[in-house]
Amino acid sequence: MTSQLIKKIVTGDEIRNAFLKFYSEKLHKIIPSASLIPDDPTVMLTIAGMLPFKPVFLGLKERPSKRATSSQKCIRTNDIENVGVTARHHTFFEMLGNFSFGDYFKREAIQWAWELVTNIYQLSVENIIVSVFHEDEESAKIWRDEIGIHPDRIVKLGEEDNFWSSGKTGPCGPCSELYYDFDPEKGLQNIDLEDGDRFIEFYNLVFMQYNRDLNGNLTDLKSKNIDTGMGLERMAQILQKKQNNYETDLIFPIIKKICEIANIDYFSSDDKNKISLKIIGDHTRAVIHLISDGVAASNLGRGYILRRLIRRMVRHGRLLGITNEFLPHIATVGINLMQNNYPDLKNNNDLILNEIKIEEIRFRETLERGEKLLDEIISSGQKLISGFKAFELYDTYGFPLELTVEIAEENSISVDLKGFEKEMNAQKERAKAASNNIDLTLEGSLEREIDLFNKTVFNGYKSLLSEAEIKGIFLDSTLVKEASEGQKVLIVLDQTTFYGESGGQVGDIGTIFSNDVEVLVDNVMRKKNVFLHHGTIKKGKLILDKKLRLMFAPLIELRLLQIIQLLIYYNLHLNQLLMKVLDKKVH
Repeated sequence: MTSQLIKKIVTGDEIRNAFLKFYSEKLHKIIPSASLIPDDPTVMLTIAGMLPFKPVFLGLKERPSKRATSSQKCIRTNDIENVGVTARHHTFFEMLGNFSFGDYFKREAIQWAWELVTNIYQLSVENIIVSVFHEDEESAKIWRDEIGIHPDRIVKLGEEDNFWSSGKTGPCGPCSELYYDFDPEKGLQNIDLEDGDRFIEFYNLVFMQYNRDLNGNLTDLKSKNIDTGMGLERMAQILQKKQNNYETDLIFPIIKKICEIANIDYFSSDDKNKISLKIIGDHTRAVIHLISDGVAASNLGRGYILRRLIRRMVRHGRLLGITNEFLPHIATVGINLMQNNYPDLKNNNDLILNEIKIEEIRFRETLERGEKLLDEIISSGQKLISGFKAFELYDTYGFPLELTVEIAEENSISVDLKGFEKEMNAQKERAKAASNNIDLTLEGSLEREIDLFNKTVFNGYKSLLSEAEIKGIFLDSTLVKEASEGQKVLIVLDQTTFYGESGGQVGDIGTIFSNDVEVLVDNVMRKKNVFLHHGTIKKGKLILDKKLRLMFAPLIELRLLQIIQLLIYYNLHLNQLLMKVLDKKVH
């Protein structure tokens, strides 16, 4: 690699490509990023670059090759309150990694890491500090005697900082980490690697050499492994000489779009606005990848993580003065920014934007109501939001508890969480006791969602057979992106020939179909000029925005007997229409 080419390694894409190319030339197989939805029941999301290789390290799966390298997309929300506040906390991040499955070990891992950061990324020796596990004399010796690192640049740390394990038992081993020193002029005396303003850990080398049993005893593994991780965002901050990760080319284009929408300037904004800008910029990347990988917003599991992130984005947009719908606009920037490396984003563009739009519209009404009540509490000078009030916000206004806590903390106010839990339990008991006496209709729970759709165009007077596009799919009153054979659904179309039940008139029945889909419609109801087609999927899969045909009869193959049945059906239907005309009850 020439000196001229080396100097061009600055952008996020170049950093990623250089890492993969470097290890590919060291005979590592390049492995594409796995989904954010892991094939691992012990974790909800892919939280580390090594997670897809965990079964290999545990001996449960064949290794893809002796050596591998990847750029893995990851999501962590355990310290979400630090996102936007610190220089380098994120929910979404990319982890560059090189892995050895029983092949090379410490010497090669250390030598290649040093070659990469000094020759390829051109980092100065004066800016690099190395940490090792305090009992790992072998690694310290390699750094000192073979690499030539000055002993003052090697910091020995304890088990909490420099010893990795997969759990209480199983594979484990010491770590060696590379830190970048932003202020080398301060010298090497009394180095404190916890000083986040001066040091940033950017490359972690894990030497997986032991197995820990139930009694805590360590024995050597037969096959020793290497697991490493380099944060792409952190290396971008270093090479692009930025104050924080958010100002790199990986995130800042999204922030610039938010500034454009809010009509503000990032660099002249106060700290409060900058935090909001960073939060939206960070969450945008997480949200588009979650949706692209198949997560739908809901109140459970991964769906709740997605919903929480979108709601934080909406709220921080309001704090910036944005009153109109804006999330699809910034999501588009995020997709364009990352689609070359993650083509699924481009393929799922419409799906991503539609999901984000629906969630934003749904939450805006909730946010306005909840914020109004919260403002009254804050203005009253109270220093504690009672469990009753927090529950009222949650139960009556649909305001998430964590958002109440977040807003309260911003105003130096506490929330009675135990009181909230008490109210929640009491509500569950009330609901259980009343469950046999209350008629909770499906349509009643859809009132808010109906407002998300445009008016359904009714063209039943013109045609009995027509084409329409799916605009919404409901399963158990929850909006979903797709539904499969055997499921009962409510379908919203852009237009329909089916009459919707309203004012006592009976809704039509029939079939919604295509070459590979069949839905038997047993009723149609009209809510706020939106037609809800109740039915069961008899064949295929329903997908948003798919075009289908509508017919006033169960779908049949055009064999002779079935043609006769169809004619009989239409004759009956025409007779019904005629009777309605005579009775002056034409709908």
